[in-house]
Amino acid sequence: MSASTFALRIAATAIILAGLGLFTFVFAGLEAAPRVTVGLKGLKRAQALKQGGWFAAVEPLMRFFAARFASIRLFDKYRPQIAEQVLHAGEIMGLTPDEYLALSFLSGIFFTGLGLVGYVVTPDVVSPMFAVMVGALGLMTPYLQISGAVADRFKFVNRGLPYAIDLASLAMGAGLDFPGALRQVTDKAPDKSDPLVEEMLRIQNELDLGRTRKQALEGFAERCPTDAVKDFVQSVIQSEEKGNPLADVLVIQATTLRMRRSVAAEEGAARAGVMMIGPLMMIFLCVLMIILGPFIVSMAQGKD
Repeated sequence: MSASTFALRIAATAIILAGLGLFTFVFAGLEAAPRVTVGLKGLKRAQALKQGGWFAAVEPLMRFFAARFASIRLFDKYRPQIAEQVLHAGEIMGLTPDEYLALSFLSGIFFTGLGLVGYVVTPDVVSPMFAVMVGALGLMTPYLQISGAVADRFKFVNRGLPYAIDLASLAMGAGLDFPGALRQVTDKAPDKSDPLVEEMLRIQNELDLGRTRKQALEGFAERCPTDAVKDFVQSVIQSEEKGNPLADVLVIQATTLRMRRSVAAEEGAARAGVMMIGPLMMIFLCVLMIILGPFIVSMAQGKD
């Protein structure tokens, strides 16, 4: 690569970075979005900032750009979907929809910058499309991380729900009411940061604040809309409406959930056997080539 070509690429990169700097300078006089300090979002934000790391470093800049995105009406139709995803993730980092968009924007800018640096340093290896692809990956990174947090949260809730219901049914059989049984579940939990324990604590807080049992449980089903949680919530609500003994209903519900987990495990084992056919066939072909390869080569050389 000639010196003039390298100089042009350096100049193009400098122009792009200068444009980003000018963009930041133009909006520098505007205020950042206020930090969330109340409710569950405020608690999650305080915990994320206390842990430090990359989020604590980028949080002020994220709030700055969140204020810019708040005025863009183009994203109005996506904000409810973003809010729902953050809710399912347990209000992760206390993000608002505009902060989510700002975080995606900053991630895209950062990854694009890395791609441009790679293009300038190794132009013979890295093409300009590499920077575009890396930037697109950066835009998707927050979505992928939060989607993974949602999947993990649902998995932990489904895994711990049968045992929590068992303990609650035992507590109610011993004479406690439903809130007292939930308190026993949360007090006996070894990990207070477990998603299911957090949800049980939230149900207790909502009941203490005067919400009805139906409203608190429906909120639980809205935050964790899995089949196991929906069945549990519907069973408790129907038991309350029809006057059935709740302790007996919880015992039946726990047994049903354990049976469902067993069936799901059997289905997963069956699928694993089918999925192993492809890799096993490839291994068999490789072994066959190793065994027959020298024989085929020797035959070809003998014909020559």
